[in-house]
Amino acid sequence: MTDLTDILKDNEDMHSDELMRYLQGNASEEERFAIEKQMADSSFVNEAIEGLQNFKNPAQVKEYVEQLNKQLQKQTAKKINRKNKRKLKNQNWLIIAILSILILSVAGYLLIHFYTIR
Repeated sequence: MTDLTDILKDNEDMHSDELMRYLQGNASEEERFAIEKQMADSSFVNEAIEGLQNFKNPAQVKEYVEQLNKQLQKQTAKKINRKNKRKLKNQNWLIIAILSILILSVAGYLLIHFYTIR
């Protein structure tokens, strides 16, 4: 699942419209058979149907899906912001500091080395 902006992303196995028609009793025989076969094969689909049966009003399902999508978008936006904060913004100063420490270390080593030889 590469797109994390939609909680009920339609895929080949399960379509939310088909599930809603199945629950309302408006599904065709083919759709009903396909959904029941999926319920038998997949515990996820079975639990999805059971969960959707608890909603009395289809509008409640849509509202709940919208709320979940908003929460998901907020959470993914927070993660993106955290990643951006962790990046070093001024790497020039870091490079200068590392180079100066290396130069001082090499100079110190050379000074100690030359004074111990004499």
